[in-house]
Amino acid sequence: MDTEIIRFNREDPDMTGIDKAGKIIKEGGLVAFPTETVYGLGGDALNPDSSRKIYEAKGRPSDNPLIVHIADVKDISKIAVTDNIAYVIDDVSNKIAELADRFWPGPLTIILHKTDAVPRETTGGLDTVAIRMPSDPIALAFIKASGGFIAAPSANISGRPSPTEVSHVIEDMDGRIDMILDGGDVAIGVESTILDLTDEIPMILRPGAITVDDLSGVLGEVRIDPAVIEDGSTAAPKAPGMKYRHYAPKGELVIVTGTHKNVTDYINRRAEEEKNDLLRTGVICADEHVLDYRAPFIKCAGKLGDEETAAKRLYSILREFDHDEVDRIYSEAFDTEGIGNAVMNRLLKAAGHRVTDADEASD
Repeated sequence: MDTEIIRFNREDPDMTGIDKAGKIIKEGGLVAFPTETVYGLGGDALNPDSSRKIYEAKGRPSDNPLIVHIADVKDISKIAVTDNIAYVIDDVSNKIAELADRFWPGPLTIILHKTDAVPRETTGGLDTVAIRMPSDPIALAFIKASGGFIAAPSANISGRPSPTEVSHVIEDMDGRIDMILDGGDVAIGVESTILDLTDEIPMILRPGAITVDDLSGVLGEVRIDPAVIEDGSTAAPKAPGMKYRHYAPKGELVIVTGTHKNVTDYINRRAEEEKNDLLRTGVICADEHVLDYRAPFIKCAGKLGDEETAAKRLYSILREFDHDEVDRIYSEAFDTEGIGNAVMNRLLKAAGHRVTDADEASD
């Protein structure tokens, strides 16, 4: 398959290219497109064959649900059951309307019970549907041109780091899909927050740029699923990224916690041992710590406390290590405040929850 690439100005998208992409979706094809979080791999959310094609292109397990992207809040009532939620205004519950008014368009996904309009191929066999409205103008124009309902996971081979720039999409999807919409680098760099609204108390299933404090300000009590930090369960995943190994580089990734001196001593000691074993070692660290390490490949994730920059850089760093053919990667831990919780969640998934306490190792 020849994959066409169309380049866009985010602030003034070329509607000719958008309309062409929309036609591909309506005919059952696949198009990768930019959002403010990561690039998505889009197909018709209401067409089961399109969802099957998405799973095939990504090599993604079919019980891993897809997020349905919309461009109009009123379209929620076409794909989700809202009459069992608190109060309803214009077919959309007030609770959802408040969330949409505060966070949409933006990096928030909500989970509701689905209507029959959404095939189980899109929801991973579940009776619930994940919905979000991205803020990227190319994404919004593309969704409208495609009929209003785009199923889209991240536009990468399943398990690999998510794509935050078009070169990542081309690397993974060229020849697998019909078209790639190039909108340049994304703004945030980690996937949307996923909020489950199907239980009495809302629960975050995947952290992102919208934090628990942000959501509590609208909803009151909001819980965080233990699987966000703990190793995944064997149950069917209710949201993307909950069960399977995600975001992973080719080399083995280990997160090292503890005091900075013990962390650097541990990593430097391991880097020296691995050098003797002819292994290539990489380190992910804060800008301020770059001179403390003696590994051959060192990538800076931003200044201490700047987790927003870490979020933007993380997936690119992991892909750079792949290009460097690094065998083992050690990462400093990040602050879990705000979007740092999302960064640590992605790192833990990428590492397969391999964590070493350098303080204990130094005893």
